Amino acid sequence: MDKTNLDNKKKTAESKENQKAEETTNLQEEQVNASAENATSDNVADKKAEEAATEEKDSLQKKYDELNDSHLRLRAEFDNYRKRTLREKSELIKNGGESALTHLLPVIDDFERALQNIRTAEDMKAVSEGVELIYSKFISYLSQQNVKPIETVGCPFDAETSEAVAMIPAPEPEMKGKVLDCVQTGYTLNGKVIRHAKVVVGE
Repeated sequence: MDKTNLDNKKKTAESKENQKAEETTNLQEEQVNASAENATSDNVADKKAEEAATEEKDSLQKKYDELNDSHLRLRAEFDNYRKRTLREKSELIKNGGESALTHLLPVIDDFERALQNIRTAEDMKAVSEGVELIYSKFISYLSQQNVKPIETVGCPFDAETSEAVAMIPAPEPEMKGKVLDCVQTGYTLNGKVIRHAKVVVGE
């Protein structure tokens, strides 16, 4: 009876050991499977991240290429514009006076006719009138070009528009500091002084 109990106890112990061994094996297999699944999911995640990074890189490269191309085009267009502007400016400087000179030619024609008449004229009054007409025509042309004489005589001396070449005692007290005579007329173009008047000032 004792032997039977002992055998039963042995069998029970062996059965428990076998069960423990089986559980341990199952646990190890589950861990291995879990590790494999984790490794597989990690590989998938890595691939997805790599693909996303590649797509982003391609997208950024495309944008860079587009911006670079746009920049190069704008630079070329600006360079062409700059060259064209310089060429036009050069032509304007070179030929800008053409219109002014063309309109002066009739005045020169009048002077030539006057000179021919002076040599043979007997009536000096008619010659004087002709010269005055030419002068009036010339002054009218200057006025059309916004060139105007500076009024100085009787006005207070203004260093912005006039240059004092002499100072003489004023004939009257109220003429002190005023222009008594204009030696050379000054002119303005569109309000800007292009030649200062040379004047005599009372002191």
